[in-house]
Amino acid sequence: MSDKKDNEVIAVNKTGKAMLLGAGLLCAAGALNLYLIAPDRSREEQRRPFLHRNFGHRGLYDAAAGIPENSLAAFRAAAENGYGVELDTRLTRDGKVVIAHDGDLFRMTGEHVIVEESTLEELRKLRLQGTEETVPLFSEALDVLCKGGVPVIVEVKTTPRKRRDALCSAVLAELDKRDGDFCVESFDPWIVRWFRFHAPDLLRGQLTSQPNDLSQPPVVAWLHSRLMFNFLCRPQFIAHHVGKKSLNARLAHWMGAMRVTWTAHDRAEEKRSEAVIFEHFRPPVQYR
Repeated sequence: MSDKKDNEVIAVNKTGKAMLLGAGLLCAAGALNLYLIAPDRSREEQRRPFLHRNFGHRGLYDAAAGIPENSLAAFRAAAENGYGVELDTRLTRDGKVVIAHDGDLFRMTGEHVIVEESTLEELRKLRLQGTEETVPLFSEALDVLCKGGVPVIVEVKTTPRKRRDALCSAVLAELDKRDGDFCVESFDPWIVRWFRFHAPDLLRGQLTSQPNDLSQPPVVAWLHSRLMFNFLCRPQFIAHHVGKKSLNARLAHWMGAMRVTWTAHDRAEEKRSEAVIFEHFRPPVQYR
């Protein structure tokens, strides 16, 4: 009988130790997760120009009206109406920063031209969606938007690793030449990291979305959607695609990351966002 009781006590002790070990491992995993996704805090003066504002996605474009996306015409239309603007930057073969969303300009020009493999002169020969608009320089876009006094969200597009520093440096050089309200964002955490260390006073953000919307291998897309690379760049805002957010995205907001949403097609996102990137309708410039 004594042996039986001793065996029961040993079994209970083993179960208790296993439960404690399991709880400890869960706590450790939770702490590690929070460390990986933790954002950096932003200052009020960094956030102020962007808070509760609507930003035209690639400008205030309207293809039917002959105003292509990411064109000077789209940026003028946005500035004239008081909207902030989100735009996309890429680096040409000869080191010029231009505005283009796609790496291949076929969708916008009808020709398969790769931005990073082309010179500025070659890109200038193309026309956007059959209009007289051409691929603008980043400097030209900034001149228009700074003249209009509107804030600008600069997306730095993912680029080959060997050209990453060159693109980031060229973007920052143009921003440093001007007085204006700017922030930067990217899907590439290494680009966000670059600005973390080279431009710590510039508000920076991590772009993300649901895994199926990310053009990455499935495992990487899942990690990206869960913000598991935040430890590299410590973004100050999370720019998330409309729709369901992961628990980690909500935790990052809870820990202080500014909430930015893209791309809204109605005003519903204003209720849960501190800044909204919109297209295909005209919301108020600011909201509360």
